[in-house]
Amino acid sequence: MTLTIYGCYRSRASRNIWLANELGLSFTHVPVIQVYRLPDPNAPGAPVHTQSPEFLAVNPKGQIPAIDDGGFKLQESLAINLYLVRKHGGPLAPKDAQEEGLAVMWSLWASTAVESHALNIQYHMAAYPPEKRDPKLVEAALAALPAPFAALDKALAAGGGFVMGGRFTVADINVAEIIRYAKPAAQLFEAAPHVKAWLDACHARPAFQAMWTARDAEAA
Repeated sequence: MTLTIYGCYRSRASRNIWLANELGLSFTHVPVIQVYRLPDPNAPGAPVHTQSPEFLAVNPKGQIPAIDDGGFKLQESLAINLYLVRKHGGPLAPKDAQEEGLAVMWSLWASTAVESHALNIQYHMAAYPPEKRDPKLVEAALAALPAPFAALDKALAAGGGFVMGGRFTVADINVAEIIRYAKPAAQLFEAAPHVKAWLDACHARPAFQAMWTARDAEAA
């Protein structure tokens, strides 16, 4: 069966492509772009985007990423990663029900406790032009994130530098791809040295580097 990953690299599809690289999966990549990034999504020659009929047939919600795995369609990047390791196994997959619970727990924790604040740091400290940045959102994020960073730092110290299981797993990918958004706030990482070392190690992995090289080659 053929796995198809829908979504541009500059989206949460990066999580799924990194994992697929780690698992050595063969897949087709369809670079669907977010509709809001296009000045005229209906213009002749416009790329496939999140409101294109051909993509809405895969995900009627109109969001990336999504996958089609031999006819099985799934959305939500973290769920996709948990599904792929559940199907393909190996050391990145949870080895038992307890580890599966931990992988889900850490993925949900990162998406609820960290992601919105980390994205505000990414956008309002780095990605947006100065005139679009909101210092109040940065201030709120910098007030909210030290506690979850400290919790993750403690877990990494106890876990030998990994989120769970004493080894690199899908949980590291799911959490790292959210923590990455906060990189413009160096002070968060200075206060959590285990988080910094862990994220650096994650980003040094060949599978991440392959994904990131392709991301850099993609139009901003």
